[in-house]
Amino acid sequence: MTYLSPLGYLLGVQGAALLRGLREGGGDQAFVEARITEIRALLRTPALAQAEAVTAEPGTISAADVYQDWAPHYDAPGNEMIDVEQPVVRRILDGLPVGTALDAACGTGRHTAHLHRLGHRVTGVDASPDMLAQARTRLPDVDFHEADLHRLPFADQTVDTVVCALALTHVPDLAPVFAEFARVLRPGGHLVLSDAHLLTSYLRPTLARRPGADGRPTLLAEYHRPLSVYLAHALPLGFQVRHCEEPGRPNLRLDPGTAPDPLPSHMSWDLLHWCPEASAAALDDSPIVVVWHFQLEDARNE
Repeated sequence: MTYLSPLGYLLGVQGAALLRGLREGGGDQAFVEARITEIRALLRTPALAQAEAVTAEPGTISAADVYQDWAPHYDAPGNEMIDVEQPVVRRILDGLPVGTALDAACGTGRHTAHLHRLGHRVTGVDASPDMLAQARTRLPDVDFHEADLHRLPFADQTVDTVVCALALTHVPDLAPVFAEFARVLRPGGHLVLSDAHLLTSYLRPTLARRPGADGRPTLLAEYHRPLSVYLAHALPLGFQVRHCEEPGRPNLRLDPGTAPDPLPSHMSWDLLHWCPEASAAALDDSPIVVVWHFQLEDARNE
């Protein structure tokens, strides 16, 4: 069970701001004293003192349930993770040879569409029928299949490029998925991955969702990993690292004019407006995603 306390989260943000200031040299006396003053004020704030924390049970809602809700507006402007991730992935894709491409866990088809524009013979695969419905509407002349990452509907060594974006955080074990990527790729083929960054899980924790069958709030199970884990699964299969990037949210500024009124007293990322300076110090330019470009080794060229 996870205890989601609004006050606890804000105190954590203040702590992260202080530690980052110490580490990076931006925490002068005025900054530290301001954080201590804000911490004292937060502890005395009636709305926060009286806020009801939520006890949520991890793993009691599925990714399919979540994406059913997300599908209609997943690509809407303001999805911060996509805003940061997409330019990096597309920059990598723009430099790859045109061929047969697979968008694995394609979602609404945003990378599928880019691959299609570049001239690839592209197929999209996703486990969510709701996300696939959006993708088919966007790209009616592209083939989409409902399938799991563990069983990709491709024969061995038939794909030149595989893209898998912001999906591995839902996979508990990377080994069989990386093995599938290696199986379908031709020697010399490219694998472009993006995933939620480990640091994000600390600074922007998963929020509770609607009650499950037992009436308790639920948490989607997510798997955030250090970078070494991706390498541990990729390198033994013959993948070679061509690029790795950890883009963050640059110049985070919380405009008080954009804060909800009243500010929430429940677990919400809008809580950051309670302490905008500390939030900016803790979150500004911190990695939000990791993007990998691997290439499968080609023994014929050795």
